[in-house]
Amino acid sequence: MTGPEPGAALVGIVLVSHSASVAESVAELARGLAAGGPLAPVAAAGGTAADGLGTSAERIVAAARAVDRGAGVALLADLGSSVLTVKALLLDDELPPGSRLVDAPFVEGAVAAVVAASSGLPLREVASAATEAYAYRKT
Repeated sequence: MTGPEPGAALVGIVLVSHSASVAESVAELARGLAAGGPLAPVAAAGGTAADGLGTSAERIVAAARAVDRGAGVALLADLGSSVLTVKALLLDDELPPGSRLVDAPFVEGAVAAVVAASSGLPLREVASAATEAYAYRKT
């Protein structure tokens, strides 16, 4: 796999978790494993506006806008209500154009998405790489 064209926009990744520390830790892991060349923009959107456990629509929107470079934004969410919050934001057109909720395991999917996006792949292929992480077996 070759890297992206110089100056090419990369797909942005948003990691939505009920916990700010979980979202940040997974983002750090994914960035670290994808390092070695251009790195796709990654943002963590975890916890509530009051820094508690839960999800914040405002944090999700801000994170998506922060990573949007015009190539699309892949959002991965950890648990039910974070998924519902992202779906509501998509329905209400509150996220950047080209935003997509990706059905993928949170940690493995995040790593696969960041690696794929950093390689310059388009949103469809970034989402596919993340979704394929469901097939990773540990036995």
